[in-house]
Amino acid sequence: MTLRVLIAPSGFKESLAADEVADCIATGVLRTIPDAKIRKAPLVDGGEGFTKALVAATGGSLHSVRVTGPVGQLIESHYGFLGGTDVKTAVLEMAAAAGLRLVPRDARDPLKTTTYGVGELIKAALDAGAEQILVGCGDSGTNDGGAGMAQALGIRLLDATGNELERGGGELIKLHTIDMSQRDSRLEQVKIDVACNWHNLLCGEKGVARVFGPQKGASPETVEQLAAALDRYADVIEQELGIDVREMPGSGASGGLGTGLYAFLDATLHPRYDIVMQYLELDSLLQESDLVITAEGSIDFQTPRGKIPVEVAQRAKRYNLPVIAIAGTIGKDARVNFDYGIDSFSTILKEPCSLPEAIANTPELLTYAAERVMRLIKVGQKLAQSVR
Repeated sequence: MTLRVLIAPSGFKESLAADEVADCIATGVLRTIPDAKIRKAPLVDGGEGFTKALVAATGGSLHSVRVTGPVGQLIESHYGFLGGTDVKTAVLEMAAAAGLRLVPRDARDPLKTTTYGVGELIKAALDAGAEQILVGCGDSGTNDGGAGMAQALGIRLLDATGNELERGGGELIKLHTIDMSQRDSRLEQVKIDVACNWHNLLCGEKGVARVFGPQKGASPETVEQLAAALDRYADVIEQELGIDVREMPGSGASGGLGTGLYAFLDATLHPRYDIVMQYLELDSLLQESDLVITAEGSIDFQTPRGKIPVEVAQRAKRYNLPVIAIAGTIGKDARVNFDYGIDSFSTILKEPCSLPEAIANTPELLTYAAERVMRLIKVGQKLAQSVR
C-alpha cells in the first residue's frame, strides 16, 4: 500500500522558508520510499512568509514597496491583497519590515530597533485602497511595543517636555503623553485584524522583554531596561487611553507590536491559527494522510505555546495520525511535546557545528534528517510484518 505523507512545516528562521523546508523533507522521504505519495502544506504563523502564503492561497496579488527597516535603513518590502474577497483586504507581515532577519548581527540592540516600517506598510496598503487589513505578527527583531509603527501613522509619543521620542524600545521609559490628534484619519474606516501568538504578554515575569529579548540581542541588563520601558509604556497607555494592556493576550506579540496595534489602531487580536487556517486547508489534507511530518527551527518547552509543530500535531490527532517533528535544535524540556501530539522528534544535526555552519548547510542537513527518519519507519514496517 502506498504511504501517504503530509509534510506541514514551519520555516527555519534566517535559513529556509516554509516551502523550502517542505521541499527538502520531501526529497529525503522519497530517497527512502520512492513511491510515497507526498502532499506539502508549508505553514506560516504570522511571521516570515505570511503575506506570500496567503496571497498564493487566495490567488491574490503581491506589491513591492520601500520602507524603513528595523535599524533605520531603507529596505525592499512587500504587502499583498487577498483574492476572492468582497472587501478589498490587504495582508502584510511585520517581519517584512522589522523582522530579526533584517537586523545585522552586529546591530542587534532591541533598545534601538524600530517597527516604523510596519506603519509604513500599513500606510502603503491604505494608499492602495485597502478596506480591511490583515497583519501577521512573528519573527520580530524589535521590542518597541509598536511605538515606531504608531509614529509612522501620525501618532505622537511625547516626553515630559513635549518633545517626540526617538525610535526604539529604550525610548519608552521617557514616555509621558500620547497625542492621537494627527493619527491617519483613514484608519477610522478600516478594519484591522491581527494574527498573533496569543500566549505572548507585554509585561510581567513572562513579558516579551524577558522571554524574547535575549533572542534579539539583549543582555540581562538590557532585558531589565526594556521591561521597565514597557511597564512605563503600559502605564501611560492606561493613563491616556484607558486601556490596560499589561497582560492582555497577544499584547506582547512581536516585541509588543500587538499592544500598539490594539491601543492605537483599534485592531482586533486573534490567535494566529484562527486566521491562518481560514486560508490554508490543512484539515482536508490530514484526512487523506497516513503520516505527518512537521518541522521548526527549534523544539523545546516553548513549542506548545503557539508554535506550528504542536498546532499541526493537535490537529493530526483528531484523525489519529502519527506525527514526527524535525528540528534544527532540540532544546530544554523538549519532551513536554509528547504530551501535545508529537510522537517523535529528531534534530537535523549530524555532529557539533557552529550556528553559521548549521544555517549554511540547512538544506542538506534537513534532507538527510528526513531520510534518516523514513529509514527508521521502514524498519518499523518490517518489524510489524514479521510479528504478524
